[in-house]
Formats: sequence, C-alpha cells, structure tokens
Amino acid sequence: MDHDISHPELEVLRVKKRVAFRVCNVSSYTTEVMEIQADNPTFHVLFIPGNPGVVTFYKDFVEALYELLGGTASVTAVGHISHTNKNWEHGRLFSLEDQIIHKIDFIKQELQNTAVPLLLVGHSIGAYISMEMFRMSPEKVTYFVGLYPFLALNPQSTKQTSIAKIAESRFVCVALSIIVALLGLLPRSLLRLVVLTFLGKSWSAASIEAACSHLVKYHTMRNILFMAKTEFQKLSETPDWAFMRENQHKIAFLFGIDDHWGPLQMFEEIAKQVPDAALSIEREGHTHAFCCTEAGSLWVAEHVASLIKNKVSL
Repeated sequence: MDHDISHPELEVLRVKKRVAFRVCNVSSYTTEVMEIQADNPTFHVLFIPGNPGVVTFYKDFVEALYELLGGTASVTAVGHISHTNKNWEHGRLFSLEDQIIHKIDFIKQELQNTAVPLLLVGHSIGAYISMEMFRMSPEKVTYFVGLYPFLALNPQSTKQTSIAKIAESRFVCVALSIIVALLGLLPRSLLRLVVLTFLGKSWSAASIEAACSHLVKYHTMRNILFMAKTEFQKLSETPDWAFMRENQHKIAFLFGIDDHWGPLQMFEEIAKQVPDAALSIEREGHTHAFCCTEAGSLWVAEHVASLIKNKVSL
C-alpha cells in the first residue's frame, strides 16, 4: 500500500484545525461568521459567499484553504444578513447593496485593527460584492480572487431569465418560501433524504447540514429571492473595467466550463478588457456550486492557495 503522505490531498485530509462558528453584531445586524484563526498570521483571507450566503456551505473549503496555506493565514467567511438559521431581522428583506455595505462594515468593525494584509475571495455574486468592497477601499485590499464569478447578466441563459421572472413576482416568492418552510417541518432524517434526492447525491455532509438548517426557513428563502431580484437589477450595468485595469495585478478569476452565472464569454471579455489579470478555467468537472462537494471544495482551495502563494510572501 502506498503510504506517501506528501501528497497535498492527503495532507488536507488530516485537518488539524476545525472552523469555529460564531455570531456577531455588525451595524445592528446579527451575522453568522465561520473562521479559523492562525497563531501568527502573515495575512488574512476574508471569504464572501454567493447566494445563498450561508457560510456553513463553505466549511470544507475554508478548512482546506487554511491547511493548504500552512497555517500562515487566518481565514474568515462572513454570511449575508438574514441568510441565517434564526430569523434575527424579523422578516426584513435585504438587497444586494445592503449586503455590500454590511461586508464593508464587517471589515471596519472586525478587521480594522488587523495589521496583516487583507485578501478577498468571493464566490458567484460574492465575487461581485468583493470587487465592490475592493473598489470602495482599494488601500485595504492586497489581492482579490473571484470564483465562478457572477459579474453581469447573461442574456443567453434561459435559467437566468426564469429565475429573474420568479424573483420579480412577490406572490411567487412568498409561495415558494412557504413551501420550503413547510419542508423544514419534516423530521431531520427525512429532510436529509429529500435534500439528497433533489439537490445532489454527491453533496458533502456539511452542505446537507447547511441546507437542512438554513435553506428551509421562510425568512432565508425570502431573502435569497429578494437578493436575487436586486442582483438582476444591478448587474444589468457594465462592469467597472477602468478600476479592474488599474488594479489588474491584484485580481484573479476562476471560471467553469459550463456555468451560466460566469460564462466563458465573460472570461473572454475580461481577458480583452483586463489583459494582465490572472484568469483560469476549471476543467475538472466541478460545478458552480463547488462548495457542495468535498472534491470541489478541495480542488478550488488548492487553486486559491496556489494563487495566493504566488502573490504573497508566506
């Protein structure tokens, strides 16, 4: 039997530090945070999730990234307002702009006194949020990585058109949220079976638990759909190419082969508009929802760690 323990995948399987989960108050909003604090960090990675903005979906990714960086960086994932287990905000709905301001406030409150460089990593709409954070506070950000980024509408995507129509209808959003909330009343064992059957048999234990604890809540689903509505409104605008060009040596993107949120035509447009940005295409068969499988989480963590190691002195 091969006992070679030098392979990075085997190293990651022996995670020494597990994520810590906490709840904090950011500008009066109760916020779910998942993090691993390094003993003597040389930089800090702040991760912004997509939509849903449930940080526990990214547990495997955060743990793998921490290990692959050799414990040299603290890694923090901050969730979206009201994409939470409990209805902390009493049914209030939050837009894309609200979530951007919330993340900027998080940096001011939680990371203001951090002496080490700050790196932003964002997934899907989280890449757009991270880019906006970078644009508003360029002096605070050393490097930015966008994973399967949703940066602009894709007029060729029938899925996006369908989701936009659903998100625009308050009646449909309320009805869907009620149906989902009713599923949440099922016994947990039966709910797990429903998640496995309809969402994916290859999902990791962490992702199944995240779905069962967060997605089947009325307030969470309403906020997922409302945020999606405001995403479609905002992302009809042209990306800020001028800012990207000014900071192209601090920017990296990872695209997927068949991803309607971050299509390859966007990859090509960035390559044309921002020629010195670090652009990559994942061809291993992982999906936009890479965080929902252990294999996808590990592969993307390896890619991000490689980008960071090439850019930052560890």
